[in-house]
Amino acid sequence: MKSRAASSFWRSYNLLPGNIQKTAEKQYLLWLDDPRQASVQFKKVQGFWSARITDHYRALGIMDGYTVILFWVDPHGDYEKLIRRRE
Repeated sequence: MKSRAASSFWRSYNLLPGNIQKTAEKQYLLWLDDPRQASVQFKKVQGFWSARITDHYRALGIMDGYTVILFWVDPHGDYEKLIRRRE
């Protein structure tokens, strides 16, 4: 599986605390190695693809063929609000 990041993802990413950015990078490398990696919890949620960064942060993307286009990364509470809007 491949990925790319939209500019909206990078805007959100750049606002994250440094330790969360480092954890996001670690989780991304785990995902690249194996998208089914348990700690990443990569799954489809309300039409988006969700990946766990920490207990408190998530990243979201959409699938385009075999490529995930990451568009969002933020705290879990904001993730819940975004997902609820899709219901």
